Amino acid sequence: MLLDSSVSASNPGESDLVLPSPNPQHRTIRPIGVYALQGVAYANDTLVTLDSVRGYLLEIDWATDNTTILNPYRVADFIDAVGLSIWEDTVWFVKEHNVYWCSTTDFIPQLFVTLPYPANGVAVWRSTIYVTCQKSGSIFVYERESARLITRFYAPGVGEENLTVREEELWVSDRLEQTVYCIDRATGEIRFSILTPFSSPSGLAFRPDPTTGEDILYVSYAGEEPYIRDDPNNIEDPYQLTFRDRTFIHPLHFHYYEGDRYTTSNGYLIEMSYVEEISPLEEVPLTHLEWRVALPTETPRQKVRQVDWIGVPFTEEIKDGQRVACFRFDTLAAHEGRIFGWKALLEVRGIKYQFTPQQLEAIPDLPPEFQTRYLVDDDDLAMDTPVILEAAREAKGTETNLLRKMLKIRNYVYDRLSYGIKPHIDTPDVALERGVGSCGEYVGVLLALARLNGIACRTVGRYKCPPHAEQQGFPLQPDFNHVWIEFYIPDYGWVPMESNVDDVIERGPYPTRFFMGLPWYHAEIGKGISFETIKAEDLPEDVSIGDLAINHVRFTILQELPPPTASRR
Repeated sequence: MLLDSSVSASNPGESDLVLPSPNPQHRTIRPIGVYALQGVAYANDTLVTLDSVRGYLLEIDWATDNTTILNPYRVADFIDAVGLSIWEDTVWFVKEHNVYWCSTTDFIPQLFVTLPYPANGVAVWRSTIYVTCQKSGSIFVYERESARLITRFYAPGVGEENLTVREEELWVSDRLEQTVYCIDRATGEIRFSILTPFSSPSGLAFRPDPTTGEDILYVSYAGEEPYIRDDPNNIEDPYQLTFRDRTFIHPLHFHYYEGDRYTTSNGYLIEMSYVEEISPLEEVPLTHLEWRVALPTETPRQKVRQVDWIGVPFTEEIKDGQRVACFRFDTLAAHEGRIFGWKALLEVRGIKYQFTPQQLEAIPDLPPEFQTRYLVDDDDLAMDTPVILEAAREAKGTETNLLRKMLKIRNYVYDRLSYGIKPHIDTPDVALERGVGSCGEYVGVLLALARLNGIACRTVGRYKCPPHAEQQGFPLQPDFNHVWIEFYIPDYGWVPMESNVDDVIERGPYPTRFFMGLPWYHAEIGKGISFETIKAEDLPEDVSIGDLAINHVRFTILQELPPPTASRR
């Protein structure tokens, strides 16, 4: 019988193979024969999902991924359907402008209500129906018996959203925001939000942990991934870049530190190494060389377990509160071969800070020491040029609230810059007039405009681990370095803001997923200081680090971390 917890989806007696029991807190569920999961529901210890490409309503075994089609004779009715909710003996889903329900015995869709715009998700709690609609930017709340619209809430994000209900909470996943929101289902007020460890979340459901009884939040993901296809019919060019469907379900672990105003989510233990290989472009012998490289930083989302030297031992220094490795060489000959650097073992998690503009209406003035250090042009920011002065005035408009002002400046920069890689970084005035910038140039413009508007901010970086959490145990190399910024909230502290990765919609609305938030794959190294510097008695003024060495950066994802707890700081 459908959704009967007493019936097993698989027969253990069919095989003598005994596998170790997977940890339900970490196990990724990969249903067999599916293409794009666009909804998840939980009922009677059964996981039910919806594949919108084939129209399959699927029952999935938690431990084995065994997949059973529940609607084999009604799949056409569910093609292109999204959203999924189960209440008692009814299944709810949306398709185009319509919200449907059907019985778990015949799966014949019955129309509940039609919206003026396409619907994206549905959730049911007793006599109340919740429906998300990206086009209208709303969550509609209906009375079940009469299909009467009771009220509507503002949707928290800008992407397509799905949702589920847990007691007095409405939980919303936003595909574009890469975020799950916990909302008061009576008022529509956001309690807190959580960054997901993977992109394109498409559905969510809670399931009690069979061991502890605590709820585990499961999130489905649906998208595409690139891969190299071997085409034996193409002799001259057999390897081709193409795409394939990528869909799965994974537990979303989180902890909301209400007093500290942030939420952490899934994390990973990673090993990161940064190594310089001496390879000068021309002969440059140096005497009493000091080569300094910043080390990873302890933050609420990043814990440094261990740091070791590679090739050459270093001494550790502290500069402006940041750890720095100093490598010393008595001499460096013109053709001398050297490899040196550091290797760090890091715990990294997603983090999202929880502030609203209303909470920052009555903050104190910026401390004087912050004004003299973080409101000045200390890095060729062109803050005295007409282009930047005018941009600073235009970007903030008449806004006085710190949070809204920072967001307006960010959106102004996103409107006027497109992302592009360049061999060197130009000053903010040049980048802004050109209209194209790298992450470093985005950062320069953001720093200049924010500081001119009285917002203390600083540069943070330096690398991102390739975001392939499932590729554990072997080295991953990032293609580029990366920098972003932090801005300061008086009486609280520093909060992060990505430089340019949120610019995914031409002219907006822009996601705020990484506004006051960072995903797990950012490695925080050297806040507000230079990442790498060299000093020698006979160092020519026109010689840079890039003229002397080639860097090698490597990440290895070792394992997923246990769920975050209240004791973590």
